[in-house]
Amino acid sequence: MIARIQLDPKLVVSIVYVIAMFMVSMDGTIVNVILPTISQEFNIDPSSTSGINVGYLVSLAVFLPVAGWLGDRFGTKKIFLMALGVFTGASLLCGFANDLQTLNLFRVLQGAGGGILTPVGMALLFRTFSPEERPRVSRSLVLPIAFAPAIGPIVGGFFAEQLSWRWAFYINVPFGILVLVFGLLFLKEHKEPAAGRLDVPGFLLSAAGFSMLMYALNVGPAKGWDSAVILFTGITGVVLVCIFILLELKVDKPMLDLRLLSDRLFRTLGIISLFSMAGLLGMLFVFPLMYQSSLQASALESGLTTFPEALGLMVSSRLMPWTTKKLGIHQVIRFGLLGTIIIFTLISLVGPTANPWFLRALLFSIGICLGHTVVAVQFSTFTNIGPASMGRATTLFNVQNRIGSAIGVAILASILGAVGTSTMVANGETEVHLASYQIALLGSAAFLFAALLFALRLTKDDFKAMSAKAAAKPRDVKQVRSVSE
Repeated sequence: MIARIQLDPKLVVSIVYVIAMFMVSMDGTIVNVILPTISQEFNIDPSSTSGINVGYLVSLAVFLPVAGWLGDRFGTKKIFLMALGVFTGASLLCGFANDLQTLNLFRVLQGAGGGILTPVGMALLFRTFSPEERPRVSRSLVLPIAFAPAIGPIVGGFFAEQLSWRWAFYINVPFGILVLVFGLLFLKEHKEPAAGRLDVPGFLLSAAGFSMLMYALNVGPAKGWDSAVILFTGITGVVLVCIFILLELKVDKPMLDLRLLSDRLFRTLGIISLFSMAGLLGMLFVFPLMYQSSLQASALESGLTTFPEALGLMVSSRLMPWTTKKLGIHQVIRFGLLGTIIIFTLISLVGPTANPWFLRALLFSIGICLGHTVVAVQFSTFTNIGPASMGRATTLFNVQNRIGSAIGVAILASILGAVGTSTMVANGETEVHLASYQIALLGSAAFLFAALLFALRLTKDDFKAMSAKAAAKPRDVKQVRSVSE
């Protein structure tokens, strides 16, 4: 009886994509706030818990570049659901872990699933929706893109204070099972007949290079950039990635198709996304630390203060159809970046002791401004990419974003370390150095300024292909509106 049920493929893909990507995106921030609780329960030094995130990110860096080929070769549906199963199962195992070593091992497994899941999920989405349809599904896209990272600290803080840190992992299980069953029943398979053989030298070089680079970027601020381990892994990682790039430009069927960067729109929007992710993730890293350190607030309180940014993102997704029609996509991207730069600077100047509602209003405004930029870039980047190249294009896009996020957090963490966040005063109390956080927030604004410089190169003509296709297919509008709403 169930097998006979027919659902709109676009509705199916939208549901599967949003829930699965929401899980993966929220996992990136929900774990940060539970690390102190984990260190207390396992009776270990708080610095020892860094491996919980590092293992995840290194594993993700190993499997992310090969995701596109796996989906093309064995089928997008099959690989997507396998990766989701690994991620969900590893989440359950993380919740059961009774020591740090076991938890680190399961986080590595979780990173493997997450690394494959994200680009394959994007390929699934963008193969289903044509370029002219993508602006109308932006309401769905904004949930996993930026809403989930903002809500992660709230959920994590609530679990740590009211239930148990283990629920930060258990929460993935019911949603993962739901999507697995739904996807098995209703997702349609897609394979690329010209996927070719696995680029083994490219995989080995990327696995070693990106994992070492990701390790250095994430551990460098804590260990110090002059540490022998960081210098070795960082320099070796950069060298291996450079060799990998040269190799990929020569082989006929590269694992990471860098030739896609020859398309001006894909290249420019990819760079804008890289710097935008560096600025956004950098701000979400610095502001909660500043708020907690200055006001002695809990993780849950700082998460609730940051949460209006997520609400702003939701509002921006509703405004997108109107703003893109009035201004054009290129102007939406520019004004979104410019507005966010101004707001970041204001937050840096007023500091965390300003009126709480004024701070929440500023964070809400960040969501509206940067939400326009992020969503506009997301649905426009793949305008000129055909279905046959979509898997590798989404992989390349996600690799860039992960590197951008890691660079953003690493540089801002290094600023905090170099300037110093606090000192002990004569009476034994701690004096917070607010200036270090303010400088770091200005660093976030600097990343967005770099993105704005590239956005200024965009013109209305760059998006003509999307407009022309939209005009040629007016019959799709009603159908797409029903899916996105």
